[in-house]
Amino acid sequence: MQRGTGSQVGGGAPLSLYVHVPFCESVCYYCACNKVITKHHERAGEYLDALAVEVALTRERLGRQESVSQLHFGGGSPTFLSDAELTRVMQDIQQHFKLAPGAEVSIEVDPRTVTRERLQHLRQLGFNRLSFGVQDFDPDVQKAVHRLQSHESVALLMGEARALGFESTNVDLIYGLPQQTPESFARTIAQVAALKPDRIALYGYAHLPQRFKPQRRIDATRLPVAADKLHMLSGAISGFLGHGYVYIGMDHFALPTDSLAVAKRQGRLHRNFQGYSTQPDCDLIGLGVSSIGRVGATYSQNAKTLPEYYDALRQRQLPIVRGLALNRDDLVRRAMIMALMCQGRVEFESIELAHLIKVKDYFRAEIEQLQSLAEAGLVELLPGSIEVTAKGWFFVRAVAMVFDRYLQADRTREKFSRII
Repeated sequence: MQRGTGSQVGGGAPLSLYVHVPFCESVCYYCACNKVITKHHERAGEYLDALAVEVALTRERLGRQESVSQLHFGGGSPTFLSDAELTRVMQDIQQHFKLAPGAEVSIEVDPRTVTRERLQHLRQLGFNRLSFGVQDFDPDVQKAVHRLQSHESVALLMGEARALGFESTNVDLIYGLPQQTPESFARTIAQVAALKPDRIALYGYAHLPQRFKPQRRIDATRLPVAADKLHMLSGAISGFLGHGYVYIGMDHFALPTDSLAVAKRQGRLHRNFQGYSTQPDCDLIGLGVSSIGRVGATYSQNAKTLPEYYDALRQRQLPIVRGLALNRDDLVRRAMIMALMCQGRVEFESIELAHLIKVKDYFRAEIEQLQSLAEAGLVELLPGSIEVTAKGWFFVRAVAMVFDRYLQADRTREKFSRII
């Protein structure tokens, strides 16, 4: 096992840790996350026992107490755990890892299940960033997706978070949900912008009921048509820009003073599994059921079900069930895609020196495909670079996808992530 590019475990740059908490009290019909729906909070105990074993085994494999610059709790609903349980997880992590000074410590919170007292406890545990799952403020939409929460309750919590000293707040939104209209979503955009979260993540809903069972409860006849989804996206972009937000890329927005916006202006933007980041891309260790990790040129995923996850850890084995080692072509393509998504440009010379190729020869077919995007004004094809235009930045996913060999090889398969 290796850390980073060519460096042995125990001697690399700071790590990023992701902790998956799968439990939720109720199901949101749009959700595609790996989750366990239960009101039996006692089930968390067995999970935390297993998680503690995984943390210890991971530390053992790494060979030393590694420094961590990013720690993120996702789910599911991490706030399904009690204050005492969250304290236990943080203590387990800090026993085996060192949080670096200035580390980003974030957690996804369900506004329906947190109070000021809970936020205060999170702050005391060292969390400095919060992500609120809002999706939409319209009552009809909330009812259609089985997620009722008032604008007033979210506004109150965000105010409390600022008063408690959280460095950053994020709001997640989804367009394309049942009962949504361009007009109703515009009201949600205005309400969110008025709350002034530091960051906003705007995702398009992909209806794949054959793959995600909760989505079968959604009445497909109530879903907005593609033209309305496009209007929602366009309206959201205009709305957030009009309220002073900066478009970061890949459906993410930030206030001009936020570190993401500053990093974009200065050309220091990075991206990992959690999205855009101000910190250089680093090895990621995924902890918990279904978590994905990335170490050097390899990716791995933990068992997707609790029985498999528990069984591996009872045998004191890491619960990894599959992995992928990137080949030379994968690494070149990853470099191209990351440069486009983070910097909005690819300098051929830097790719050629790092990977010993000639970009125009190696990516001849892809550059041909980009001609249509260039004609649409989304990219500029220059002698020594590919540059995403201001207009193209809003469709940077479509530009980057051209270099994804796996997507190009399987154009007919229904994709989870779509442009619109």
